[in-house]
Amino acid sequence: MVHRMNKKGKQPMRLVVGYPPIQSAKGVPLLSQNRQFQYFNAKTYIYPMVPAYAASNAQAHGYKVKWMDGIASEQTFDLWIKELKEFKPDILMVETKSPIVKRHWEIIKYLKKELPDLMLVWVGDHVTFKPQETMEESPVDFLITGGDYDFMIVNLMDHLSKGAMLEGGIWWRLGDKRIRQKPIATVEGKNGKKYANTGPSSLRHDLNSLPFVDRDLTQWKKYAYYNGNYKYTPATYMYSGRDCWWNRCTFCVWDHTINPLGSYRKFSPKRLFDEVKHVVDRYGVKEIFDDAGTFMIGPYLREFCKLLINSGYNKKVVYGCNMRLNAIKTQEDYDLMGKANFRFILYGMESANQHTLDKLDKGLKVGEVEEGVRMAKKAGLDPHLTIMLGYPWETYADAKRTIALARRCFAKGYVDTMQATIVIPYPGTPLWKECKEKGWLLTEDYEQYDMRRPVMKSALTAKQVLSLTQELYSAFLTPQYIFRKVSEIRKFDDIKFLAMAGWRYIGHLTDFSPKQIAHTSGERFVAT
Repeated sequence: MVHRMNKKGKQPMRLVVGYPPIQSAKGVPLLSQNRQFQYFNAKTYIYPMVPAYAASNAQAHGYKVKWMDGIASEQTFDLWIKELKEFKPDILMVETKSPIVKRHWEIIKYLKKELPDLMLVWVGDHVTFKPQETMEESPVDFLITGGDYDFMIVNLMDHLSKGAMLEGGIWWRLGDKRIRQKPIATVEGKNGKKYANTGPSSLRHDLNSLPFVDRDLTQWKKYAYYNGNYKYTPATYMYSGRDCWWNRCTFCVWDHTINPLGSYRKFSPKRLFDEVKHVVDRYGVKEIFDDAGTFMIGPYLREFCKLLINSGYNKKVVYGCNMRLNAIKTQEDYDLMGKANFRFILYGMESANQHTLDKLDKGLKVGEVEEGVRMAKKAGLDPHLTIMLGYPWETYADAKRTIALARRCFAKGYVDTMQATIVIPYPGTPLWKECKEKGWLLTEDYEQYDMRRPVMKSALTAKQVLSLTQELYSAFLTPQYIFRKVSEIRKFDDIKFLAMAGWRYIGHLTDFSPKQIAHTSGERFVAT
């Protein structure tokens, strides 16, 4: 059934934004709002901000919208399909990533058989880098490239229902009569099939024009509890910018596909603060994590902090964010963040070896790591470090040096938590291109890029990489650390947080267990 709104007043088109369930013996797939895909044994649900803005923006433009995150809803595929059919949408929009894209191709084929009139729109970093591939490997109808698909899905629906001009970044099959304008470019694929597009992605939209995320529509409570970034719940995510103002790290797939260098934009401090007030007043949110790649600094940071302080909202909500270790230069700015009730601050340390930081284009000196977390901790914040292992150019001694720096920061009480991962060269990144040029890739099978095993050659064996990753998680679990955390307990929320942290700690150790890897490779989509 088609519900396109036209000039004669037919009912509006119907859109589903969501994620099909991905059931795996590896655990919960962190597909939403995640720059680096991973399966977690300890279930974690991250609020997908751009899809949530897409759903909210489409609804604000008069379209009928349904949110269907089958992963966060813990649905079977059959139940998800049943719900999809009951809503009778015209369009389904799904975000994908490299490690899951092959499964999505199979899901697209299944959906086309079950619901032939349903228009399928896929978005995300992988299809932005390799759009022709997904057009060839699946019967998808449209692709939206770039990171502004919250704006672009509305533009596509406006074209389909009202004849509006398409912006840059839309792909379709040449000859599709639903598209009523000439393409900017065409490419010829397998078997002579041709695909059309409107040129480079549109990435100049004004974020301040977006409506607030409709958290009722997007079922915010499903993401309000099971997340290691939260200490006080119910909690939620914000997204102050798109996406990182540094925008150079060679391993970050978002920096080099959907939000490339020069495309960074941010909400104004006042617009961001207004949405903070909205979620606190309407939903009783106790903690917010802002997941922009790096939070705003300088005058924008100070203005936002002062808005929280002067309004008294620093007494109502706790705030957290991603930050670069050398971005905030003064103790005064950190102290202002502490006064504004910032708590959790996440830093990408990545390595304790300067040659690695330079190759990654981090713009960071090793000596700035300890200084950054020291200033943050002095201001009363809870610093968190993310670290990666398995670089092709690092030795075992280099990896041990990274563990030693992390352990020293924990011993001094400068760091509260950490995350250890295996470095993955996602297609589209400079790291991936370097791996291709130098023959470093052990496999080009995307499904193996799920952080359960190294996929690059290095001086370390796969067993050593996994063992060192587990060692990193064990580095902070010292008697001194445990005593310090127990002594900080002031309320029941603190006890809950420690219990959740312990549960996640065990989960992360099993995430990198060699035993689990052996029997979970090669999983495929099955619609039963």
